[in-house]
Amino acid sequence: MTEKAYPDFTFEQAAFARGARAVAGVDEVGRGPLAGPVCAAAVVLDPDNIPDGLNDSKQLTEKQRDALFDTLMASADVSIAEATVAEIEEHNILRASHIAMVRAVTGLSAPADFILIDGNMVPRGLNTPSQPIVKGDTCSLSRAAAAIVAKVWRGRLLLGSAQPRPRQSLDTAR
Repeated sequence: MTEKAYPDFTFEQAAFARGARAVAGVDEVGRGPLAGPVCAAAVVLDPDNIPDGLNDSKQLTEKQRDALFDTLMASADVSIAEATVAEIEEHNILRASHIAMVRAVTGLSAPADFILIDGNMVPRGLNTPSQPIVKGDTCSLSRAAAAIVAKVWRGRLLLGSAQPRPRQSLDTAR
């Protein structure tokens, strides 16, 4: 029987060792569903105040994700962005998800100098040094945090209960 692995801060620490001061995890949600926008979140964790319980969002209950969302909004630099249904139709879902990711990164209150990206490619227009990580929410705490924020935000958006908060960037402009 293998022991279950949890995300850790290894990718972030490696970036810090190379001189980064602010490392953002970026994740998107909404590429599979047939309704609504694709949403992305960028999260810069405070290395001295990482919330307990961060994990792959798919391994958490809705209640755990909601609690972590609120904790992250209070303790991290968080930016949330969207690409609209019209943008999905105009570009394609992959490009629209990349547009949302770039918007989320640029919406952070302070620029990140290294980005851990969901997937296997760096979005066009993202000029910050980056590392794509497939299934990164299972191995990077910043990516796990971004996945949680994106998933909770999009769920609330589709239910009509999303409430903008001061630390969020909801830039949907082209």
